[in-house]
Amino acid sequence: MANALMLRQVKLPERRNSNRAAQYVRMSTDYQRYSIENQAAAIAAYAQAHSLAIVRTYKDEGESGLRIKNRAGLIRLLEDVSSGQADFEHVLVYDVSRWGRFQDTDESAHYEFICKQAGIKVIYCAEQFDNDCSLLSSIVKNVKRVMAAEYSRELSVKVHAGQSRFASLGFLSGGRVGYALRRELVDPSQKSKGVLGDGERKYLTTDHVRVTPGPAEEAAVVRWIFQRFLDCKSETAIARELNYRAVPSPTSKEWDRAMIGRLLRNEQYIGNLIYNRRSCKLKAKSVYNSPDRWVRREGCIEPIIEPDIFRRVKKLMAERRVHLSENEMLTRLRRTLMKEGKLSPKIINRTIGLPCTRTYVQHFGSLRNVYRLIGYTSKQGCGYLDTREVWAELIERLASRLSAQIEKGGGQVEMNRVAQTVVVNGKVGVALRIARCQRKMRESHSSVWTIRALQKLLPGWIIVIRLTETNKEVLDYLLLPTSEKFGRFERFTERHRIRRKAHRFETFDALTRSLVRRLIMANRSSRAKTAQSR
Repeated sequence: MANALMLRQVKLPERRNSNRAAQYVRMSTDYQRYSIENQAAAIAAYAQAHSLAIVRTYKDEGESGLRIKNRAGLIRLLEDVSSGQADFEHVLVYDVSRWGRFQDTDESAHYEFICKQAGIKVIYCAEQFDNDCSLLSSIVKNVKRVMAAEYSRELSVKVHAGQSRFASLGFLSGGRVGYALRRELVDPSQKSKGVLGDGERKYLTTDHVRVTPGPAEEAAVVRWIFQRFLDCKSETAIARELNYRAVPSPTSKEWDRAMIGRLLRNEQYIGNLIYNRRSCKLKAKSVYNSPDRWVRREGCIEPIIEPDIFRRVKKLMAERRVHLSENEMLTRLRRTLMKEGKLSPKIINRTIGLPCTRTYVQHFGSLRNVYRLIGYTSKQGCGYLDTREVWAELIERLASRLSAQIEKGGGQVEMNRVAQTVVVNGKVGVALRIARCQRKMRESHSSVWTIRALQKLLPGWIIVIRLTETNKEVLDYLLLPTSEKFGRFERFTERHRIRRKAHRFETFDALTRSLVRRLIMANRSSRAKTAQSR
């Protein structure tokens, strides 16, 4: 009995992950000293000095530290930590600014706290303090966060001042040019170095970009549009004529009313360059500036349209515009509701005497608010507006998880966030889409799911995230090949899903495993065909 309380194991077992660490590296366009390689070298030296083994790397290349939304590496790190899948106990970062230049320092602290809550310590390798939660380290770390945020603010002011000065000299400071215009690269002596194509930009700080007329046939189209408008043709009628004549538009889409309106208001066609109409500082929401803040340089572009013609068009557009008070806007909408019996964006836009839906949204915030103010409840419902950002964030997280698994399988991945598509090896596209459920009108009816924006997809696959009938939770995941023909949106029932042989998965991890296997098999098949052809 005397030996019953004897401690059999003198040394308690150490945690298996105590010397394992992950590194997070980020580079925007700050300085060469912040390159990925330099950060990794400094982190490796710190790890060696403190007997840590780096087992994971999370990186964001060419991404600003102002927001987390566009930083797939940091998002993936926080997801691994929160889910308990992290097989390390330390996160090594070069310095506080690499963790982020968040304008709200509490946001930076929040992401670090997520790691701390999971038992993982964030270490800043190049800083002169230990992140040990002491009073001194807490004060210094918070000062560093404020300095990182202030650096971005000061840099934003300096960059804006420089761009405004160059715009006042007649040089383009960014953005696209109008139809029938081109961006020309010039050296410090104003000698042309060629025309820049789409996506191209200058790489020497001493070079500048100016606007110059494009092909003569496009300039002729611009003159024709101005003349047709003076002949009392509407923007819609002009767009219809251009599409009927198969005239290429500035984008891959067909001409529409908005394109014609922007073209008719563009002062670049009479030789004027205007900068700072709209600004988006520090990745915040884009805002339209008042005319007194615009930077205007007249006569710096070779004109395509005579100033007199432009003034006549501007006068016609101003006389056609009717200024209504918000009360009058709501009153007219109530009259339309009494006449039509219901309201929708299509009805509002086609009704003469009513502002367009965009104007209502600008004044009242959303169509839901407009309907509420006039006492109208839409049968279709606007609940999806409240959850749109939530589902967009879900797609971002799932795309990051999918990219990580594809990279582990040996694939090269690029993220196209605008198209919500993961591009594999530059050839295969994996699009992620939310399928909303339309509630049953009767018990005998089947539920119908709707997927939007399915046109012009890369060859590959579509991951359909199907929602429940309340559209508040995920029901399951479907995998469809893009070989199917889709329109702008697709509606399907469960019966149609079975008929199309769309593969159904309960979890996203199961879908990811299946998709990675398919991608590997497709890659092997293409390699075999290439070898046979050789």
